[in-house]
Amino acid sequence: MRTKYFMIFLLITFHGMAQEHEETFTRADSLRGTLNTERGWWDVQRYDITVIPDFHKKRIQGKNIITYNTVKEQHPDVMQIDLQEPLRIDSIIYNESQRLSFTREGNAWHVKTQPQPVNSVNTVTVFYHGKPREAVRAPWDGGWTFTRDSLNRPWMTVTCQGLGASVWYPNKDHQSDEPDQGVSLTMVVPADLTAVANGRLTERKQYANGKTSYKWEVKNPINNYNVIPYIGHYVNFNETYPGKKGELDLSYWVLDYNLEKAKNYLPAEVHNMLDSFEYWFGPYPFYEDGYKLVETEHTGMEHQSAIAYGNHYKPGYRGRDDSGTGLGMKWDFIVVHESGHEWFGNNITSNDLADMYLHESFTNYSETLFVESMFGKEAGNRYNYGIRQGIRNDRPIIPPYGVNAKGSGDMYAKGGNMLHTIRHSINNDQLFRDILAGLNKIFYHQTVDGNRVLQYISEKAGYDYSKVFAQYLTTTQIPGLNIYTDNKNNKVFYKWTDCIDGFNLPLSLHSEKADIRIIPGREWQSVKVNAEQRLLFRPEAIEKMYYIDVKEVKTMPGNNK
Repeated sequence: MRTKYFMIFLLITFHGMAQEHEETFTRADSLRGTLNTERGWWDVQRYDITVIPDFHKKRIQGKNIITYNTVKEQHPDVMQIDLQEPLRIDSIIYNESQRLSFTREGNAWHVKTQPQPVNSVNTVTVFYHGKPREAVRAPWDGGWTFTRDSLNRPWMTVTCQGLGASVWYPNKDHQSDEPDQGVSLTMVVPADLTAVANGRLTERKQYANGKTSYKWEVKNPINNYNVIPYIGHYVNFNETYPGKKGELDLSYWVLDYNLEKAKNYLPAEVHNMLDSFEYWFGPYPFYEDGYKLVETEHTGMEHQSAIAYGNHYKPGYRGRDDSGTGLGMKWDFIVVHESGHEWFGNNITSNDLADMYLHESFTNYSETLFVESMFGKEAGNRYNYGIRQGIRNDRPIIPPYGVNAKGSGDMYAKGGNMLHTIRHSINNDQLFRDILAGLNKIFYHQTVDGNRVLQYISEKAGYDYSKVFAQYLTTTQIPGLNIYTDNKNNKVFYKWTDCIDGFNLPLSLHSEKADIRIIPGREWQSVKVNAEQRLLFRPEAIEKMYYIDVKEVKTMPGNNK
């Protein structure tokens, strides 16, 4: 389990405000989403997974050797292991010698263990089998995918973010506990198929029964949902990238009939992405495990060091541009977005699924930064403004904690616009870049509470943005800015509407000829302006920099004449 951080003030604020839309949760939700007594005493060090899929029967069997450290006394002497129905655990062996008893409660398996001294390292080997849940609409719906390529040959993979990795292998299925010493995944498949997974291939064995096993291994901590098998008629090619930490190994695994297409298309897209993201966020976080793209039939996912790629070797997002600007058709969305998660989501991981905006908001904003890197700052502004058309403001981005709940899909575009808003408010791009890179350095390979990340941003910015984050993350209100221009007296009056108490977003307005900084409140304030500064208060100009609704009023504020 990697380091956890707390900030009490923000924690209370966010937990209270995130309850705007009440939901009903069950004991099963708590078993999955909470670090209860059966989970809290042990800390995962490593997973060694073996899986044998049967494509035709759509069944799997396998085992997971879970190496863990006892971090506190056991009360009770029970450990919760997660494995989702309809999969079944066959047996559990403690330290390779002793069979343990267990009971099942839905997707939670309560395992009776032996007393273990604090700071002792032990293993449980969990054998399991069954017909796993199949994904209906991967990657949005999780589970195994048993499909065929265009030549009608078997093709298999898994998607499980949110739903949880326990949909296909037994583990401690909570984001706060990643295996500190990495993972190995061994796949035993028919000899005509190739199996690919995270990290590096460390072993390949051929058997007399017509099967071949492939063992892949990652050295770094990894999210449970990022450990993924890819099985099909794969071939690969490799290259290196001269990165900030030296030579980064790049590997591309594609279906055999797409090899030349991939060679001609993917390297340039990946190099452009790395140029941008290593500039903005710092070094790629997993040099030891390399960077890999693996072709898949679904659109794509951010599987650490083995990113799923299904964008058909074309720019855009399967032929569309969600910004409506045309800019999104000049680069490959899946390469950029899913790779952005290597920094936000994989390097920095939220302890609770409720803080998933740490993954998606920051990665959505990586698209804006990439566009800026390629086409200039104004293009980045236009792209960010354009993706607002996908914001629904249906429910808060932060849902309740402790129940494995995911907030509104607005965590993507609205979260990205929130970060762009804060960047304009800071009005210092070097400082903003230092903040992004600093996050990836300070929280390197860690899981973290969202509040700690937001606290860090405020600390480095030198301004308390907690109310700004609360506004965008815990409510569905778009802040309103009312403006009245008094041309006679060269004054502009302004105040916030439709916002929480204490909302204090500073507005830095600037052009080539003028600049001004104001901090509106809920009551009318005014500022003296010259002719050039007056132009800075045009609603359309402000709205393209900040995700707010600006309204020019016709009546002069009576208490500020």
